[in-house]
Amino acid sequence: MRKDRYWVVPTFTVIGLSAWVIYATVRVFLQNNYWVAEHHYLTPFYSPCVSNGCIPESAHFGRVLVDNPIIPYAAFSLPFLLLFRLTCYYYRKAYYRSFWLSPPACAVPDRHKSYTGETKFPLILQNSHRYFFYAAFIITLINTYDAILAFSGEDGFGIGLGNLILIGNVVMLWGYTLSCHSCRHVTGGRLRNFSKNPIRYRWWTFVSRLNTRHMQYAWITLGTLALTDFYIMALAAGWFDDLRFIN
Repeated sequence: MRKDRYWVVPTFTVIGLSAWVIYATVRVFLQNNYWVAEHHYLTPFYSPCVSNGCIPESAHFGRVLVDNPIIPYAAFSLPFLLLFRLTCYYYRKAYYRSFWLSPPACAVPDRHKSYTGETKFPLILQNSHRYFFYAAFIITLINTYDAILAFSGEDGFGIGLGNLILIGNVVMLWGYTLSCHSCRHVTGGRLRNFSKNPIRYRWWTFVSRLNTRHMQYAWITLGTLALTDFYIMALAAGWFDDLRFIN
């Protein structure tokens, strides 16, 4: 019975997520223009770079995978990041309502005739979200490490626009990771008495505040990831030079 344009949000969600997935997939399998040697910029799409095909200087944790055009250079991290986002509570809502129309909006009939919830394969895998959170936490640490290393290029310490973009992306990734519902559960979900655990209560309060912006962080990080990758790709391809502030 809804007469408003409830379909607008699901439509834009389909467009936004589809555009990002297409861009990310193309970039991951191009396997080039991911490392700027002069400034030690490594795109997060290739971090950690663990393939034998990686440029040696970009492989901060060694090269252990066989070089193959169908295996991404960051094959150890990408599957976990993909599963972390796929099972994310917000992203579930987003693609359930947009791609699956189940339902497309509140007070709108479900386009499916039956409903089994998340009790059967493959949706039962959604319950593994907390484990993918642990992996995403580690990968965010690696991204942070990459961003710090980028301050020391071939000419020593320096700061450029690329550094600011990398740091901005890492800050947003931490916002998305720490605002995760699983992180909120880890910090205080099993406590019976907050007064006996003041430190964990403070962390739970902090994470709870971030959690109210989880949807915003989910979309912002898609943007910062694409921006960071595109900027580093453009520098590596020689389209323009990095804007330097120091050195």
